[in-house]
Amino acid sequence: MTPDRDNLSTMHVGVLTSGGDAQGMNPAVRAVVRHTLQSSHRVSAIREGYSGLVQGDIVELSWNDVGYIMHLGGTELGTARSKVFRTKEGRKAATRHLLQAGIDRLVVIGGDG
Repeated sequence: MTPDRDNLSTMHVGVLTSGGDAQGMNPAVRAVVRHTLQSSHRVSAIREGYSGLVQGDIVELSWNDVGYIMHLGGTELGTARSKVFRTKEGRKAATRHLLQAGIDRLVVIGGDG
């Protein structure tokens, strides 16, 4: 299903990193954030992977928030495995936090963690 143009004008993207730290995660996060902002949309980081999604650890990002991360290894957003996310209750909590933050798109960088 292709979103209509009106939906695109109010897009709010969430970005999280999951699984183990790996080279290229920070540049990928930076690319998502900067492209989203350059396209006049909102973008928020979900810290500590799926665990942060379940707990609601979400913060809106600006252009400068990702200006220093290109050369750093791993992920500045953090990553954590989440057994709770694998439960129905955990996924409901994650969904509730996405809705509360107004996030309607999610970019996951990394493994399934």
